[in-house]
Amino acid sequence: MRFVVATHGHCFDGLASAALFTRLQRELGAGATEFEYRACGYSPGQPHADEAMLNGDDNAILDYRFSAAPRLGWYFDHHRTAFQSPDDRVVFESQSRPDRFFHDAAYSSCTKLVADVARETFGLDFGDLSDLIGWADRVDSARFESAEEAVSRTDPVMRLVSVVEHYGDDAFFKRCVPELLQRPIEELARSGEVQNRFRPLGKKHERFVQRVRDKGERRGRVVFVDLTESVLDTVGKFVTYALFPDSVYSVIVGLLKSGPKISVGYNPWSGRPRDTDISAICARYGGGGHPVVGGIAFRQNEVERARIVANQIANELAG
Repeated sequence: MRFVVATHGHCFDGLASAALFTRLQRELGAGATEFEYRACGYSPGQPHADEAMLNGDDNAILDYRFSAAPRLGWYFDHHRTAFQSPDDRVVFESQSRPDRFFHDAAYSSCTKLVADVARETFGLDFGDLSDLIGWADRVDSARFESAEEAVSRTDPVMRLVSVVEHYGDDAFFKRCVPELLQRPIEELARSGEVQNRFRPLGKKHERFVQRVRDKGERRGRVVFVDLTESVLDTVGKFVTYALFPDSVYSVIVGLLKSGPKISVGYNPWSGRPRDTDISAICARYGGGGHPVVGGIAFRQNEVERARIVANQIANELAG
């Protein structure tokens, strides 16, 4: 039996969700002889979880936008923007097997959702994976004591997070999922492979921090950063908050290999309340995410449009 698991690629929560879902299927005796992991993204040039991809004997989508593909057998997600259209939500809600389709935007990570469903619906205890579940929930919800802690890569697990975000394609997930199920996350994080992969990323991270420091522009309570002058080789989610600690929101427009992308976020360490649903703003431009963080991807030739949209969002958040 061939099981295709489409999950959010280059994302630690996407990887951890795939690991827990694989464990769930094994515990349920699904009989899969082969798990194939597909790392999905939202940019036009990245793989999408669609009918063509979901061609296994059974198929799942994790931590990613819903697809009405007829062969979809399992679904787990926690994004408010999981459904692109009302028709998609109708398909989701009309499933004859509601014990296989789960969406709950109240969850801070998809990994935690899979773990809770395993316990509450199927009576399975994944306590031995509590460290993996905790780290995925902490990273995806930015539940750190400070922006500096979120940016720091002194902890081996945070180095693993960077490695996943940079290298997390199909092949990487295929190697890493079994490892996460066989040994503690801290042990994997300290492995030679992870540390060797992180070494060049550390220098790239330092260059990214410097670029944000040079390009960061205050617009009232918002930090706006335009990094489209050259392709980014790495991205740091919380750098703006460490450099501009009193900012409430950040808007970064950057040029990735897959095309321009806008990242919008709320600074949980600002000491000021969030008064905007960021996922709703991003959804207006074809993106999505959570109330506290979201993104919008554009085609390769839409750099100028990405800049215009980023400026519009920054001005809107500035009030």
